[in-house]
Amino acid sequence: MDTKELLKKVRKIEIKTRRLSDHIFGGEYHSTFKGRGMTFSEVRQYQYGDDVRNIDWNVTARYHEPFIKVFEEERELTMMLMVDISGSELFGTETQFKNEVITEIAATLAFSATQNNDKIGLILFSDKVELYIPPKKGRSHVLRIIRELIEFEPESKQTNLAEALKFMQNVMKKKAIVFVLSDFITDDYQHTLKIASGKHDVTGIRVYDKHEEEIPNLGVVQMQDEETGELMLVNTTSKKVRRNYSKFYRDKVAYYKDSFTKSGAGVIDCRVDDSYVKKLLGYFKRRN
Repeated sequence: MDTKELLKKVRKIEIKTRRLSDHIFGGEYHSTFKGRGMTFSEVRQYQYGDDVRNIDWNVTARYHEPFIKVFEEERELTMMLMVDISGSELFGTETQFKNEVITEIAATLAFSATQNNDKIGLILFSDKVELYIPPKKGRSHVLRIIRELIEFEPESKQTNLAEALKFMQNVMKKKAIVFVLSDFITDDYQHTLKIASGKHDVTGIRVYDKHEEEIPNLGVVQMQDEETGELMLVNTTSKKVRRNYSKFYRDKVAYYKDSFTKSGAGVIDCRVDDSYVKKLLGYFKRRN
């Protein structure tokens, strides 16, 4: 992709996702993800209905009338976007590939965080961490993240979420809001996820295509495993073949839901032909 085409794509995604974050997600994001606590701001005269526990007795004694302490939410947070860029994300039979939907969701979340003056970082992973962008603030930083999401070429096509979670914990020493965007066609990450969720606010966003859920009866067809690159002839007329694939897929989805739920993490399921806007808004509202 040449520079001109890349910039055009970045701009298109910015216009769409920034509008969403400005008009829809800004307030929802703010109220869903609270700051680290309350910090002292000022004192003012006591008013009827104020909490008497906040009376500042030193100032009250000095002026012979009641004054209370005013606290403000300590807002600054850090969002870490963990994005699966393995081979299976290049699947798509509808209007968009999974990786294109993931890019739009990530950009919308990043602009929502920027609106609240939070830092945003990025981890792109396959079966290893392919790219790490440390958290920073600002529009130009978000545009860099979008550029990487569009054009980054992974070295590996396989997936290892546990490795990515371990890396995230090593670089994020303070509590962060963590979104993991993937199709979660992987396993062996439940233990690592539980440790990560104990410290961070973790949400898994599963992006999938409806045609992945089962193999249609198309006769004998050549298929390629997107993660291993292996080509094979598959007899899709066989009920056993279709049943085995269906079970494999359902098992991976069940493992994802079970792992995230048991770890106390959030889950969002988004089919590529669904409205991710509704999915995100519904999730934020449920959390509030």
